[in-house]
Amino acid sequence: MSKERENAMAGQGLADAPEAGAHGGQRDDAARPIEDEGEVRRRHLRVLEALLFAAPEPLGVDAMQPFLNPEADIAALLEELAGIYRSRGINLVQRGEGWAFRTAPDLGFLLRREEKATRSLSRAALETLAIIAYHQPVTRAEIEEIRGVTAGKGTLDLLMEAGWVRMRGRRRTPGRPVTYGTTPEFLDHFSLQSLSDLPGLEELKGAGLLSSRLPQDMQIPLPFDGGLREDEDPLEDDDDGEEG
Repeated sequence: MSKERENAMAGQGLADAPEAGAHGGQRDDAARPIEDEGEVRRRHLRVLEALLFAAPEPLGVDAMQPFLNPEADIAALLEELAGIYRSRGINLVQRGEGWAFRTAPDLGFLLRREEKATRSLSRAALETLAIIAYHQPVTRAEIEEIRGVTAGKGTLDLLMEAGWVRMRGRRRTPGRPVTYGTTPEFLDHFSLQSLSDLPGLEELKGAGLLSSRLPQDMQIPLPFDGGLREDEDPLEDDDDGEEG
């Protein structure tokens, strides 16, 4: 066989041979993207897990986004992570717009301990909190009308100090009264995902919190769970909540 023919055959063999990888193995380009995508997803899950464990309060999606790839589907990742922890001693739960790890409901009794409250809520404070939760956004005058008694400013101050009530805005009516609503801390404390999870009429009756002899046409109001309404103005930076 001539030298020229040997060189030609050798060249043809190199052209037909599969392309080798960096370590001499055969490349598998079809499998690489799938493997990389899985690795990225697992890393995202680990990052979310670490962020949520370290967060002192429920963490919103906006706070998680900077730690993940821009194209990451955070909602899907959170649902997957929640599924992983669903049967464990702690669960990943949604509290309003945020997410947090909390003790599984069926194990809560193991961790209960007697705690001395520095300042217990009075009946007036509890009634006011319930009115704000169900009727928000609500003004102080509206709270007084529902309760039938004067609502002291100290009661509202106490609820705001507890972190359960906040000033939302000011109503576009004469005097521009402050409107009040609940906070994410309120949802977290009472294990509510959203205000729509507040107990309904039948649940309140079943718990003995309402009389069974209530009028048949009585309805529980639906709380407004959102930003400012059309009849509300935003608060000024230096607004101290004083009524006009």
